[in-house]
Amino acid sequence: MRRCAVAAMAALAILAAVLHPGPAYAGAVAPTAAGHRVTDDRGRALTLRGWNVGDKAHRGADALSAITERHFRDMSAQGFDFARLLVFWDDLEPQPGHYSRRYLGKIERILDWAHRYRIHVVIDAHQDVFGPRFGHRGIPEWATRTDGLPFTPHPDDWFSEYFEPAVQAAFQHLYQDADLRRAQARMWRLLAARFGRHPAVLGYDLINEPMGRINAGEDLPTAAGRIEAQQLTPMYNRIAHAVRQVDSDNWLFVEPTPIVGEGVPTGLGRIDDPKVVYAPHLYNAVMEAGGDYDPDGGWLEAYEAAVVGYPRRYGTPVVVGEWGPLNGDLPNMHRFYDDVLASMDRYSGGWAGWEWCYGGGYCAVDANGQLRPNKERTVRPYARAVAGSVHVDTYTAATRTYRLSYEPRLGKTTELSLPASPVGWRIAVDGPATAQPSAVPAETAATVRLTTSATADRDVTVVVTPKR
Repeated sequence: MRRCAVAAMAALAILAAVLHPGPAYAGAVAPTAAGHRVTDDRGRALTLRGWNVGDKAHRGADALSAITERHFRDMSAQGFDFARLLVFWDDLEPQPGHYSRRYLGKIERILDWAHRYRIHVVIDAHQDVFGPRFGHRGIPEWATRTDGLPFTPHPDDWFSEYFEPAVQAAFQHLYQDADLRRAQARMWRLLAARFGRHPAVLGYDLINEPMGRINAGEDLPTAAGRIEAQQLTPMYNRIAHAVRQVDSDNWLFVEPTPIVGEGVPTGLGRIDDPKVVYAPHLYNAVMEAGGDYDPDGGWLEAYEAAVVGYPRRYGTPVVVGEWGPLNGDLPNMHRFYDDVLASMDRYSGGWAGWEWCYGGGYCAVDANGQLRPNKERTVRPYARAVAGSVHVDTYTAATRTYRLSYEPRLGKTTELSLPASPVGWRIAVDGPATAQPSAVPAETAATVRLTTSATADRDVTVVVTPKR
């Protein structure tokens, strides 16, 4: 599980200080439009819809063994086109300068499965509470420096371990020690050189949920902004430079601290690269502890109001790298899924839910491969790739109607992903394009391809509705 099922009281006490449910965030946020999009190698605007895929339980010879071809086959069957693949530096480089060929080979096999099912992959350098020195995964023990400071485990509330003195010292050394900076850059240069040309790879998430040291007298929002501005921004620029030495094409996904999840604007600065994606996570402290969604609490409005600032300032696409509640079958969770999906549609070009696994808790599907309660709401029509400039891209859950309007580009094909429906789908096109197929029968998933005519002199509008 990503978070403990029991109440995470210490973390909640810290995060509660940054909640902003007051009148400034009350009510609905005006649509902000997704704006810039991630593009594919043909210049088409992508919508990324998918899930995180990882294996935190196995290490060494058994690393990544929980991930199988079934993960990608089943995701594809539901219409998803995106996976955020967790990889761990401690498995990749168990000793300084010694990289595991076995681990690299396993990553490549997973990427081959993703390509087989037309799923874009972002390789995520994942860490939780820094790494193995503190009982988790991520940064190797040889790269963990604690200055002899204490660490007390919190097995019932692991997120609060980020605030242990030894963990905060370890982050400080990662950001400031020249040899660790070089090691992190070498690690990323190796991954980009090995996998940059793989057809499944879309980009790299440079570090998962980074944190840092909180100085005396700082509250959590102030500390997060300082860490993002003074430590994460230079780190991302260093890694970007290393990656670009071997890969000039794929996208770089950069994250703020997890504190953004409580409606705090990021302090991240400009990353000097033309292909940067802002990739915040979307978690709420109450739901992380197993609680229900409060539709009137103002949290989601505060989050959206805060998260749109960075992409507006720097002109970057947004892809939400993780989101989803621990307990998806509580009374208000149908509202949560509908509200969050509608919110992300306003400002992002995609998302990856946590996580595609077969079981309980956060898992998207049960042991039989059936979507778990309310997670079926993530399965809906969308445009996988748009050959043109997107003007309207909306889904109305109440009527199950999808609408896309775009200025087309000649010679390129737009693709829609339509999931299986009990009644099938009807596709209506207005403008200089034809759809193939123009209707989808019941209980059938389909990719609809829109081909622009030679006289594309106006917008194309596509409306997908359930067949009657």
